[in-house]
Amino acid sequence: METAPHTTRPGAVPELVLGRYRLGRRLGSGGMGTVHVAHDEQLDRAVAVKRIAVGDPAIAKRATREGKAAARVQHPGIVALYEAGREGDTVYLVSELVRGHTLRELLDEGAFSDRDVLLTGVVLCDALAHAHARGIVHRDVKPGNILVPARPGGDVHGEGIAKLTDFGVAWMAGDDALTRTGDLVGTLAYMAPEQAEGGEISPATDLYALALVLYEALCGVNPVRGMNPARPAHAAQTVRRIGRRMPALGRLRRDLPLPLCAAIDRGVRPHPEDRGTVEELRDALRDALDDVGDEPGTIAAPATERLERAAWGGRHDPWEDDDPSLVAAVRPRPSQRVVAGLGAGVLLAAAVQWLGPAPFAPPLAVAAVTAVLVALLPRLGWLAAVTGLLLWLTDAGAAGTATYVVLAALPVALLARRAGAWWSLPAFAPGLGLGALALAYPTIAGQAPRPAQRFVLGLLGCWWLLLAETLSGERLLFGATGLLDPAVARAPRDLGTGTVLADVAWPVLSSGLLLVGVLWGLAAAVLPLLVRGRVAAVDLVAATVWAAALATGTQALGGVVHGFGATAGAPEPRGLVAGAVLAAVLAVAVRAVSAPSRSGPETRSLP
Repeated sequence: METAPHTTRPGAVPELVLGRYRLGRRLGSGGMGTVHVAHDEQLDRAVAVKRIAVGDPAIAKRATREGKAAARVQHPGIVALYEAGREGDTVYLVSELVRGHTLRELLDEGAFSDRDVLLTGVVLCDALAHAHARGIVHRDVKPGNILVPARPGGDVHGEGIAKLTDFGVAWMAGDDALTRTGDLVGTLAYMAPEQAEGGEISPATDLYALALVLYEALCGVNPVRGMNPARPAHAAQTVRRIGRRMPALGRLRRDLPLPLCAAIDRGVRPHPEDRGTVEELRDALRDALDDVGDEPGTIAAPATERLERAAWGGRHDPWEDDDPSLVAAVRPRPSQRVVAGLGAGVLLAAAVQWLGPAPFAPPLAVAAVTAVLVALLPRLGWLAAVTGLLLWLTDAGAAGTATYVVLAALPVALLARRAGAWWSLPAFAPGLGLGALALAYPTIAGQAPRPAQRFVLGLLGCWWLLLAETLSGERLLFGATGLLDPAVARAPRDLGTGTVLADVAWPVLSSGLLLVGVLWGLAAAVLPLLVRGRVAAVDLVAATVWAAALATGTQALGGVVHGFGATAGAPEPRGLVAGAVLAAVLAVAVRAVSAPSRSGPETRSLP
């Protein structure tokens, strides 16, 4: 097997320790020692060796405790200890070599999705439960002590998902009182209140730290950490916050499932008896796996930087639960709001230009006002714009057209009520249909952050497409006007509200064509799971298979719905092949652009 490069001079023999391990390059150093890549000459394998100078009796005792603690635990979620030994004044801890990154690095790079965070949390809950059952409390759970293995291709979802490391300050059952109470060990920003006070240590201590790690990973903010580590008052600021009530995770991430937020909020409560157990937290994480997004890049900046921005340059402390600046730190980025505003502006300007009689205002002015409203208040701005459009159409005597607008807008507000920035997205479906490219729409819907949102947006895009076909008389995909009575199809804008509902909406709904919308929703929901932006060749194959299945399913469903094929005379959806090709190309291109750039996998082990 390939061994790690050595840092010795050319021609020099690498140092041999414990009679079998050739030390190579240094991976890193911590408060107690340095970690090297090494080669086990007896078993011909790469390992990690932690080298600890033990001239100080306290350090020697801690090194011994770390070795004993690591030896007691054998779990896929914990870095395995192979051997511990001493030569002179140096203790060596030999462990498995984990090739990958620390969770701290991946969070700072925006390389983790919400689903990645939850999967990691499930593994770590199991790992801690294993350690606690053997009388061990880690006492220093933090992102820097969590390793995420990587496959050779650089995928962060390597075997094992995550591994806990560094048992240097672990407490073990049977330790004397000084190792259990009175000694301040660990990392302040993740330290449970009882640990910071030198009080009694228990499994709830680790639960607090892990829940805080998950809290930070999901919202980008660790409320305990001082805003600027470079400032002298940083540590004092952190100490003051330990034990204070944290802002509810559900207020910072309103898109997350409420039971998940409640479990994490419970885990960071100040009093140990109120936190529950790691098993309960694990169950909550596992139950939420299907309800969170799988798109990397959710957390795009270090938590300290985001807190600093939220506090307007650090002029005040965004700790309090009622402080809007902390909530602002995790709202959609300005660029997302601008895109949402522009989309809504273009949509409303087009509606003013084409749906009613003479426009009541220049379309560009309508677009500008709408864009500003939606960018500032995505949902309220969108609803206000639609309400204004309905009032104008009704006043102009276009009740039938207003009914079309209600049929399009109401399902969006009801089914995607938490995705205000995405409410204009279904308009892309008829827009693409004008260019015979409607089948590319599920790729666009597949960019929403959560599976449920992607499904709903895919379904609604098909619904908007069918409504647009009946209103315009154009064949954008299937030519849904073939479902209507010829008299209705000839003058759809002259109809009354009742006629639109009975002779347009009902025939479309009862035809079964919305099954295509269900297919599009499913395709959008699974797209980020297939095309991940990490290995280009794999993405290309996955996108091609996905697009082919989408095209085949769309054609099959369009042909078998009750009475449609015979009535519409359209055996093949318009632009089927071109739309499928564009769908595949867009899927690969968008993922390649949005995926965080990372160098190849680092080699890590015990820090």
